[in-house]
Amino acid sequence: MNRFKSIFLSFFLVISFQTSSISQNIPGSFADLAEKLMPSVVNISTTTIITTQTNPFPFQFPPGSPFEDMFKEFGAPQERKSSALGSGFIINEKGIVVTNNHVISDAEDIIVRVNGDKEFNAKVIGADPLSDIAVLQLETDENFVPVKFGNSDKARIGDWVIAIGNPFGLGGTVTSGIISARNRSIGLSRYEDYIQTDASINSGNSGGPLFDMNGDVIGINTAILGRNGSIGIGFSIPSNNAKIVIDQLIEFGETKRGWLGVRIQDVTKEIAEIEKLDEPRGALVASVAQNSPSEKAGVKAGDIILEFDGERIQEMKQLPIIVARTEVGKKVQVKIWRNKKEIVKTITLGRLETSEDFKVAEKEKPQKESGVENLKISVREITKEDIKSRNLPNQTTGLVITKIENDSPLFNSVEVNSVILEAQKKKIRNVNDLDQAVKKVLNSNQKTILLVIYNSQNQRRYIGVKLD
Repeated sequence: MNRFKSIFLSFFLVISFQTSSISQNIPGSFADLAEKLMPSVVNISTTTIITTQTNPFPFQFPPGSPFEDMFKEFGAPQERKSSALGSGFIINEKGIVVTNNHVISDAEDIIVRVNGDKEFNAKVIGADPLSDIAVLQLETDENFVPVKFGNSDKARIGDWVIAIGNPFGLGGTVTSGIISARNRSIGLSRYEDYIQTDASINSGNSGGPLFDMNGDVIGINTAILGRNGSIGIGFSIPSNNAKIVIDQLIEFGETKRGWLGVRIQDVTKEIAEIEKLDEPRGALVASVAQNSPSEKAGVKAGDIILEFDGERIQEMKQLPIIVARTEVGKKVQVKIWRNKKEIVKTITLGRLETSEDFKVAEKEKPQKESGVENLKISVREITKEDIKSRNLPNQTTGLVITKIENDSPLFNSVEVNSVILEAQKKKIRNVNDLDQAVKKVLNSNQKTILLVIYNSQNQRRYIGVKLD
């Protein structure tokens, strides 16, 4: 009996200790932390001059008409002021402020209010629309209380965070919550790796800081889900990503991102199966830009990038973010999966901002069509007019898809006006070539066909499709 009591007491003490340890991690109050951080968070108001010119009359007075001078002021350009509100935070005692680019974009005047009472004019040091980050300089000789950046890579789902900002123009407002998710992409900008939080974030919080419990900035509050205010889903740019951009804007007034010169796509389960890759991972190279760093290093369409500069690429979306934050001119080792084995290429990175943009082609005119019964699509052979109008390589051969049936195995994979270039890694020149490739797959045990296409935007893509 005494032994039973001893075991029960030990068990009770363990449970009590664990409960006490958990409760100690829950802050009793954010007051001390908020009081310390509030002087470093600023409210930003901007003014943009919008010019409009409208003629109130449904006609023009003839030149020399006595009414021309009388009513000319009604048709004169009209200017009006548009105001916007946002948030920011001070990172340097000399008054360097970080905010979102969309807060200050096209602003004629920028007024920054510090600690709720002092107002200062600010000028833009540099802004980057691609990451939605801007850096301002307060026009004053006063010294300020800065905050420092934390390591956002160490932020974990479930960690406590607080957001401070200027929601709805109300001024310094503190909200709290936890990190709800990491590595979110919501389609707002090119480089997305957002921290998701349930700390209340509303219109006017944009550009404000997300703090950890040490008082370090681990994110820049940028977006919310829901038009009518906070619904507990806010998104912040991780501090580690932001700091690289901020440092470049301060030093150069612009960004200098690394550039590989490839178009990439996801590695699907079907493509991984065909390429004998252990699992769907990496970034599939759909096309390589002419005279790009990748072309010079020998990277080819069809390669799968598994690792970049020592960082494993699990999902396609990781690669652009990692490449962009890598120093221009750096020689990096890139691990590639080609012909069912790993190879390594050394690439000297170029600069994204000086590279040529890819062009979007014009739509082509339909020509004579033929059906591909087993794929349930209609196609026509590509013509010289197609190649010219779409700005494709001169030697391009293939079939333009003109129709896709609802029950086609390609229905969810490709779109009308895509050009089928290859099937099972063999060039397609006519309908018979495609028919033969499809029949060969249907007669095999694999039942999966690998197509190479140009989509309607002229992007080269690899598509793995299961056939019935």
